[in-house]
Amino acid sequence: MGLKYKRVLLKLSGESLMGKQSFGIDSGMLHHYAQEIKSIVDQGVEVAIVIGGGNIYRGLQAKESGIERVQGDYMGMLATCINGLALQGALENNGMYTRLISAVEMLQIAEPYIRRRAIRHLEKGRVVIFSAGTGSPYFTTDSAAALRANEINADVILKGTRVDGIYSADPEKDPTATKFDTLSFAKVISENLNIMDMTAFTMCQENNLPIVVFDINQDANLLNIVKGEAIGTLVA
Repeated sequence: MGLKYKRVLLKLSGESLMGKQSFGIDSGMLHHYAQEIKSIVDQGVEVAIVIGGGNIYRGLQAKESGIERVQGDYMGMLATCINGLALQGALENNGMYTRLISAVEMLQIAEPYIRRRAIRHLEKGRVVIFSAGTGSPYFTTDSAAALRANEINADVILKGTRVDGIYSADPEKDPTATKFDTLSFAKVISENLNIMDMTAFTMCQENNLPIVVFDINQDANLLNIVKGEAIGTLVA
């Protein structure tokens, strides 16, 4: 069976790494992610990953702690590097070749971001983990995912979440919420559906880059999406 997507950017939230814990990294979740990613790498899919840092530090907490916004955002970037290192270890334990790339220079830990080099890693079958967001404050890891996906010419952004797609309301709070199978960019904006921040979303819209929102915790979802099955919600 052919692949629908040959090069993907997988967006993972830091929070989902916590598993059932209230913060930190759950080893079971790391192992689950590694297994899911391996299933598509084994099919020959080129995989880049952007991971958030919300399990360690959220920039939004900064206000209460008296830390200024820019400082808080940099702290969040470092949190994504910690998650990136953890994910890198899990992937390599499962037999994959990886490169951790940071938008903020830390040469002992990660490669600096150079677009052509990142693309070359993908072509050679290495899983590329982009950390430290865009390297600039005021931008979320969603924005980093949209930016990097466009820069590396990814076929799609796969946004792994705890819910199985986009709903008319929060399904965890509203039992009457209905799920969308497909949506246009215009509809997401007009219905004010909150799937990514506007900066990231607009960048995908302008460059015609589809987004699939799906439940990453469900086994084999990732594999079935790249094979073309209709899972989650497709925004295109």
